[in-house]
Amino acid sequence: MTGPVPPSITVREVGPRDGLQPEQPLGVDDRLALIGALVDAGLRDIEAVAFVSPRAVPAMAGAADVVAGLPRAPGVTWWALVPNLKGASLAGEAGIGHLTVTVSVSEAYSRRNVGMSTAESMEQAMAIAATGGRVDVVLSCAFGSPYEGEIDPADVAMLAARCRDAGASVTLADTTGMATPRRLVEVLDAVGSDVGLHLHDSRGTALVNAFAAMERGVTRFDSAIGGLGGSPFAAGAGGNLATEDLVYLCDDLGVATGVDLGRLLTASAVASRLVGRRVPSRVAAAGPRLADVEA
Repeated sequence: MTGPVPPSITVREVGPRDGLQPEQPLGVDDRLALIGALVDAGLRDIEAVAFVSPRAVPAMAGAADVVAGLPRAPGVTWWALVPNLKGASLAGEAGIGHLTVTVSVSEAYSRRNVGMSTAESMEQAMAIAATGGRVDVVLSCAFGSPYEGEIDPADVAMLAARCRDAGASVTLADTTGMATPRRLVEVLDAVGSDVGLHLHDSRGTALVNAFAAMERGVTRFDSAIGGLGGSPFAAGAGGNLATEDLVYLCDDLGVATGVDLGRLLTASAVASRLVGRRVPSRVAAAGPRLADVEA
């Protein structure tokens, strides 16, 4: 049984990290220019950096320099992705107290992504959660694995329960865009709606999945400006749910996001200029409705 959409949702912008991660490396000033445009648009949860090996992920080099240059914006929560305790320590030294940690539900994907088993990756996440601070465990491949196919919702629920027991929040990631509303509902029925969703648009279902999730009571969503991003560890994986597309839908539904679509499209244009091509976002390409423009 579905219900009405919630009156408001929280949008965590992951473009400066997940969106730029597979791109050619940008300078610190360019990354800060994009982040500043996102803040101007009203985004108040932003995953700005990743404290990972610059050899493994060159686009995320200079994380501490980016953090040092972040705008002083009251009410903004800055997030950093960390893979292990060393990354968590570096984030803390830089002044970031909100951390995302990825654990793959898919064993094969986990070994390709981080070189560890799911159990080993979970141990890292639990160790990070035990250090205090706010930790959000992102369970990747929660709706299917490019290497193993179907994922049992019970396996997702088991990992989610362990995260919650450790005091961490949980975000379910459709890492390679395998989710459909039906599959999403099956997992939410097992895990519950008190989760974030990190959706990818590989097969064009990200926005309809977001709508289905809102009908089930989910109120936390990750998205990336322009729809940038995509997993480098799975062939054909598409970019993230575009922030512009999500905000456009929410505006029409009367779901408050606190984000100004016009200013968001300005940020999207900044992202397009920095990566040197058009971004995948449909709303960035088509613009808002004529009525919105006339208003």
